[in-house]
Amino acid sequence: MRSAADRRLADARGHVAEAKALALLILKGYRPLARRFRAAGGEIDLIMARGATIAFIEVKARGDMDAALAAISAEKRVRFSRAARAWLARNPWAARRTLRADAVFVARGRWPRHLAAAFEIEGL
Repeated sequence: MRSAADRRLADARGHVAEAKALALLILKGYRPLARRFRAAGGEIDLIMARGATIAFIEVKARGDMDAALAAISAEKRVRFSRAARAWLARNPWAARRTLRADAVFVARGRWPRHLAAAFEIEGL
């Protein structure tokens, strides 16, 4: 079990990774709709819009890019999808848009990597 100090450090690293991902996506023309959206037992790090697309973004920060790429488990995708459906229920206007589950991978010393349509949103 991780100590409270370890959890605080991991949370701080997560905030930094999300800020880097947000900056990257803004540079790519996305605009933020929500950060750290929590609902239905899941969390979405960033919800962004670009044109007719709403992108639900999972941000993963790891020591190297390979570890970041492997970090989105099946269980995480289920919780993420549940939260995405909850956000859509609260924002019915978005259902007319193209919906995507993207990921941004952040590794120390590397530019963040944005992967569009990284996985499916279950139940849509």
